[in-house]
Amino acid sequence: MESGSRLPDAISHMMLINDPHDQVLIENCHPRAHVNPEPAGKYNLVAIGAGAAGLVSAGGAASLGGRSAIIERSLMGGDCLNIGCVPSKGVIRAARAVYDVKVAGNFGISLTAQPDVSFPLAMERMRRLRARISPNDSVRRFRDEFGVDVFLGNASFVSSSEIEVDGKRLSFSRAVIATGGRPVELPIPGLREAGYYTNENIFTLTELPQRMVVIGGGPIGCELAQAFQRFGSRVTLINNAARILPREDPDAADIVRDQLESEGVTIVPEANIVRVETRGPEKIVVYEKDGAQSEAHCDLILAAAGRVPNLEGLNLEAAGVRFDKDGVLVDDFLRTSNPGIYAAGDICSKYKFTHAADAMARTALRNALFFGRVRMSSLVIPWVTYTDPEIAHTGMYEADARAAGIDVGTITESFEDVDRAILDGEDDGFARVHYDRKSGRILGGTIVARHAGEMIGELTLAITSGLKMGALSATIHPYPTQAEVLRKIGDAYNRTRLTPMVRKVLKWVMKVKS
Repeated sequence: MESGSRLPDAISHMMLINDPHDQVLIENCHPRAHVNPEPAGKYNLVAIGAGAAGLVSAGGAASLGGRSAIIERSLMGGDCLNIGCVPSKGVIRAARAVYDVKVAGNFGISLTAQPDVSFPLAMERMRRLRARISPNDSVRRFRDEFGVDVFLGNASFVSSSEIEVDGKRLSFSRAVIATGGRPVELPIPGLREAGYYTNENIFTLTELPQRMVVIGGGPIGCELAQAFQRFGSRVTLINNAARILPREDPDAADIVRDQLESEGVTIVPEANIVRVETRGPEKIVVYEKDGAQSEAHCDLILAAAGRVPNLEGLNLEAAGVRFDKDGVLVDDFLRTSNPGIYAAGDICSKYKFTHAADAMARTALRNALFFGRVRMSSLVIPWVTYTDPEIAHTGMYEADARAAGIDVGTITESFEDVDRAILDGEDDGFARVHYDRKSGRILGGTIVARHAGEMIGELTLAITSGLKMGALSATIHPYPTQAEVLRKIGDAYNRTRLTPMVRKVLKWVMKVKS
């Protein structure tokens, strides 16, 4: 791409070019008038990709006194700002407001009419707020505040220590590959011809589809299926697995499934899509289940089933960087097969979250520039599926702990016994903590609750700090809060320590002191 030329096709695909809010975002994150600088000698660090991992790497190196550059072919901010975390949570919040109005009767609030939902206004709000957030990741900020040389264009390695972009050659001591991933193109006959959406362009919608088919029962599929159902679409979710959210504990996923179905989402598990047809304005998804074929008629198809790494055009062979179909290969220090090149984020990790990319970039930066020996495996990475209720997890699952040879104990507390959850009408969920029976050390946990993502940080801090189960009980939680469920788990753990022998000793002590 020539500096200052027309926008790349990918940006036109993801944004409403004539929308005033998207124009602000584009001006911040890929300004048309931007001219790439002349390379400034040898860079201490060059980051390829301006998503979370690339921004943290380049910005961090510059803040610490290094000479750094960042290369981005599309929009600064990457998936999170433009087509991921930020727009999806804006849409989800609007849909949650619709749901709250619909269930207001449960709280003694009578409505004289059904809520008048304006999908165009909800999407306009999302675009406005996304534009408001965009200066944080802008070309101007990283150039002027951090002193990073920003190059817009396609990066390609030309040697083990050089990258070319827009006809300019950048020499580096260290580089971080942070090009992320994209939705996989599903090999379903007729899908491309019928037309479909992914997370890359679903946020360009301005009119609500009456009927929608979601392909895939992972986090993106479940989050957007629920949101669009709440706005008023009739949503069918087709999943090839037996249950949605297969990474999570079955009883956690079951709570979300039950909630989706109670709101009207049709979930079709263990189904294989045979083909997609068009009949007039309709799209027909033909799927096979239990040996019989069925049809799902819709106006819009959302494909949310898997991602692939962005490797094309990087010419990694020239840099001596090994890769496979899942991305760039790294060791536990995030170092590639070229000792001067590191990778961070979705391009090299199974943890495809913005906060994971941020943490990995900090690790890569320390290891690359300061001879650090921080291991990726030492990071405790939480994640959240932003359905309603949310599922949040951190640390080990029980099966992980058993596989590691740990004698694991598990305590689960239902929100049905948490006063604040009862008062909020949000008592359909639980908190679960896994611990080492021998030491009492907290290993992992899952929370299913409307605000689970806001609570999981306490467990993540506990695991990172090596705390034991007693710390949950010893920590004073404000009453009434839903987070009090973690104190209940700590109390339950303390009760497990009251063995018959301990009770006998305590009884004797009380008798002596009486």
